[in-house]
Amino acid sequence: MMHNHFLLSELLPALSGQLLGKDIAFSKVNTDTRSVQSGDLFVALKGENFDAHDFANKAVAAGAVALVVDRELALDVPQLIVADTRVALGQIAEYNRSFFDGVLFAITGSSGKTTVKEMLAEILCGAGQVLATKGNLNNEIGVPLTLLRIAPCDQYAVIEMGASGPGEIAYSAGLSHPDIALISNAMGAHLEGFGSLQGVVEAKGEIYDGLSSTGTAVVNIDDPHADQWIRRVADKPLLTFGMDSNADINAIDVQILEDGCYSFVVQYGGTSEKVQLKVMGRHNVMNALAAIALTVSAGLPLSLAVAGLERFCAVKGRMCSLSGLNGARIIDDSYNANPGSVKAAILALEELKGERIFVLGDMGELGPEAEKMHREIGQFTAMHNIEKLLAVGPLSKAAVEGFESSNNLATQQAEHFIDQNSLVDRILPRLHENMVVLVKGSRSAGMDKVVTRLTEEV
Repeated sequence: MMHNHFLLSELLPALSGQLLGKDIAFSKVNTDTRSVQSGDLFVALKGENFDAHDFANKAVAAGAVALVVDRELALDVPQLIVADTRVALGQIAEYNRSFFDGVLFAITGSSGKTTVKEMLAEILCGAGQVLATKGNLNNEIGVPLTLLRIAPCDQYAVIEMGASGPGEIAYSAGLSHPDIALISNAMGAHLEGFGSLQGVVEAKGEIYDGLSSTGTAVVNIDDPHADQWIRRVADKPLLTFGMDSNADINAIDVQILEDGCYSFVVQYGGTSEKVQLKVMGRHNVMNALAAIALTVSAGLPLSLAVAGLERFCAVKGRMCSLSGLNGARIIDDSYNANPGSVKAAILALEELKGERIFVLGDMGELGPEAEKMHREIGQFTAMHNIEKLLAVGPLSKAAVEGFESSNNLATQQAEHFIDQNSLVDRILPRLHENMVVLVKGSRSAGMDKVVTRLTEEV
């Protein structure tokens, strides 16, 4: 639901387009013919392998009352003719955002951004009506679609921003005009598009450029690149978070609980409160600190953040603990992977009791360093006392080689499989109640299918 029912003519100044046909009102914007409803404005996007102009008739048949197109179509509905429909989608989204007078948060980072988004949304539910990015709709199409969902009843908007190359976050932040922006971290993710880690650092920093002069930059002071971001926001209000005692918001007395979840004491502004998380892994303490920093940046109380974090449960595919066959514990961290998030998962697995098995699929988009990075992950796995590494995918073969070159214990083993079925067939009969299996890989590796096989009989 958009902020208002707009007339087509209201969009013309934002679009620099031409209106063919009568001026009518529409209820919301849609880009997918499969979900078009009566009253929608259909934007016909074009990509490398598709052109929605070819399916605009289906949108009209489903109830679309008007179209945004780059050429006139032989359809009996009003049409806004623009030079580029993808650009037009962003312009309409920015126009809708201009009516929102609540607080808009923008979040990016190499890892943790979706968890921070979900944590913050849970916290803000205790303060008012919240709109948050659905799933991973965080790119140059997903961000506009999220902005278009902002409705008059919303008081907070939480926008996740991802990128596979420079300029993409600048575009998303430029449309969103965030009041508060945060980078969770910068790691070696999507290196193919950025060229180097420094390229990632600079591209993530684009999120701060979208802030207004009074907008607040929230910076992870523990990140090695924090100084670069702090210099970038020298003219803006700044709030820092991290384990570093110099951070505005920091954690002390960090403790692991029996189930692998953590508790800690958060310190801010001379006050402190204990937090007990329901999510696994030490890295989630940092994610929680990020969510707390965003909350207090909006002038909301620390107690609200603590209450929300203690309600928060794991997101599917992100360190989600499940019951497996024969009483084994399966940890589903299959949503995505880069070297930093894989190491965080290994550290979380190391802290658990029982026989620990790490199941790894390929990490994607790492560029020419991909094989080297997989080998380093194998070495890291062996050094952190994981009993078995089971890997699948062409790149993950290097992880097995790295593991075998570094394992010091006779009980440590690694094996590479040509496909997921072979891997699952090997591990299923060996599952037992004292075993913990953590499954990790990039989305392109489809490791969620392995999780399904390991848990479907339960």
